[in-house]
Amino acid sequence: SPFREFLFADDLADACFYLMENYNEASLVNIGTGEDISIKDLALTIKRIVGFEGDLEFDTSKPDGTPKKLMDASKLHSTGWKHKVELEDGIRLAYQDFLSKEEASAA
Repeated sequence: SPFREFLFADDLADACFYLMENYNEASLVNIGTGEDISIKDLALTIKRIVGFEGDLEFDTSKPDGTPKKLMDASKLHSTGWKHKVELEDGIRLAYQDFLSKEEASAA
């Protein structure tokens, strides 16, 4: 199963602002969590958070792409910045936002 890294949008904005205020070098900096998750585990996490009780099916006939996509965020982390929103919390927040918009549009 391929692995991917995810970053909550608010953390990306926070990192950009942090770098504008605190980073003055000419070299590039990767913004990331430094943590990855398998696509299967991501799907199972989403399934649990949204309360889906059905089965998940993975189409193994399709290519997985790059097996691992993980940013080396060590330079950024060495400056003191770290993401604030963990993946599960970000998924939960996004799902709650979706539900609140669904309720508003149904009213």
